Amino acid sequence: MTAAGPGADRARPGPGGRLAPGAGPAAGAHDAAPAARPSPPPTGGRSGGTGLVVKVVALLAVNALTLFALPTLVAARAWTFVVFLVVATAAIDWAYLGRRNLPAKYLVPGTIFLVAFQIYPVLYTGYIAFTNYGTGNNLSREQAIEGIERGTLLVPADAIRYQAAPFSGPGDEPALLLTDPDGNAFLGTAEALVPVDEAGEVQRDGEQISAVGDYTRLNLREVQDRSAEFTELRIPTEDGEVGLETFTSAVRREARYVYDEARDVMTDTTTGTEYRPAEGRFTSADGESLNPGWIAPIGWENFARIFTSRDIQGPFLRVFLWTFAFAILSVLFTFGLGLGLALTFNDDRMRSRRFYRSLLIIPYALPSFLSALIWAGLLNTDFGQVNRLLGARIPWLEEGLLAQASVLLVNTWLGFPYMFLITAGALQSIPGEVIEAARVDGAGGFAVFRRITLPLLLVSVAPLLIASFAFNFNNFNVIFLVTQGDPPIAGTTTPAGQTDILISYAYRLAFAGGQGQDFGFAAAISVIIFLLVGVISFFSFRQTRALEEVN
Repeated sequence: MTAAGPGADRARPGPGGRLAPGAGPAAGAHDAAPAARPSPPPTGGRSGGTGLVVKVVALLAVNALTLFALPTLVAARAWTFVVFLVVATAAIDWAYLGRRNLPAKYLVPGTIFLVAFQIYPVLYTGYIAFTNYGTGNNLSREQAIEGIERGTLLVPADAIRYQAAPFSGPGDEPALLLTDPDGNAFLGTAEALVPVDEAGEVQRDGEQISAVGDYTRLNLREVQDRSAEFTELRIPTEDGEVGLETFTSAVRREARYVYDEARDVMTDTTTGTEYRPAEGRFTSADGESLNPGWIAPIGWENFARIFTSRDIQGPFLRVFLWTFAFAILSVLFTFGLGLGLALTFNDDRMRSRRFYRSLLIIPYALPSFLSALIWAGLLNTDFGQVNRLLGARIPWLEEGLLAQASVLLVNTWLGFPYMFLITAGALQSIPGEVIEAARVDGAGGFAVFRRITLPLLLVSVAPLLIASFAFNFNNFNVIFLVTQGDPPIAGTTTPAGQTDILISYAYRLAFAGGQGQDFGFAAAISVIIFLLVGVISFFSFRQTRALEEVN
């Protein structure tokens, strides 16, 4: 008997090379080895494990920061930030813990940063523009009421005066042992004034009280080291508060103004005059207002001031027109100079083009704020190198037209390398055959530039020119670093300079005004800037669509 070897049942060819009867493709198919399948990629491993650990640690850090910040935000009643923080953290956890959330892993962080650093500042600025937020009106209503009551304390004629001794309690809490003229002793803290018998066990050193409960008497040296704490200590009472006059005496003070919550009225206890809330301040019938005020909505008043106030109309109009002139001339000068240099160095006959191109990038490579400060020094009237070379004393930064020309000069120096780069790249993308065909047809150099080169160039450069206009419309750095907006406009009551643009004018009103800060009015100007730039950019982009037909 013969042993059947591997493949013994396979179909064998019969005579003439034909398969034996009964044999076919299916014969012995069940004995065929299955096709090898590619093994799945190994899971886990060093790289996968490291990535998982990094992700888990990062998510734990994000959630820990959220839990750390939430109590502070809740205590401050910042409910908008509380909601945003919770929603943002939940979105991050959902995006990075899910296996099928690959798009969200890229969209969620970008959306969070967009909301936090773009959308929220715009909306908050718009809200501030409709309020009276500024000097004297930068508190909440509750804080303003407390400030009025505590800031107008008076010592009445029949005020009780106490002998005072400084004590210190748990956590170095300052306290005062107060003895009235009748010999009654009290322990006063920032929370309350209570008799010593109710404050704790009283310990004496002879006739002197040395300790009351957890509070112990301080010696003179210890009091001197903490004098500021005891000077600022205010002990509340039913009808006022007690504070130190000297280190050994204290007196009861009463509030001159008392707030009646039921009637929403602030009353002057010395005259009986009543003050009612009006646009963020307590105001009497004859128009007298109490300080401080609080942030309150005032509608369109900030915007109306721009067009109705004589003190603002003049300087605002000049700043408004100069802003447009500065932005438009900056774009024209930088684009003209950059394009002229690009045309020059695009000529094949020009030698050492790479070297000169590298030199032209230097103003763009240096920090702009540093270049602006250097130019401010060079153009200084008394010590500037420009006046030394000219042997003159020209007030480059101190006279109106010269200051404006100087600012444009500096901005052109800072901006032309950018225009040179983009126009040089655009020129190299224009087919040489088109220009050669125009020359064959008899077109001169200027005609080729005007009818072919410039239209084709504007197809790609026009959107960048619009962006450059929007940038220069808000180019705060050059104005502030070179001239600070000066020289000032004569005869104005609001801070405004002849080189101020709208954004620097808004900055002066908000932070550098000599008559106080006016954040609401500055925010209104910022809203106007936003709308102007948005509208101009929108219509400019619509007009540039016509250039696409050139291409």
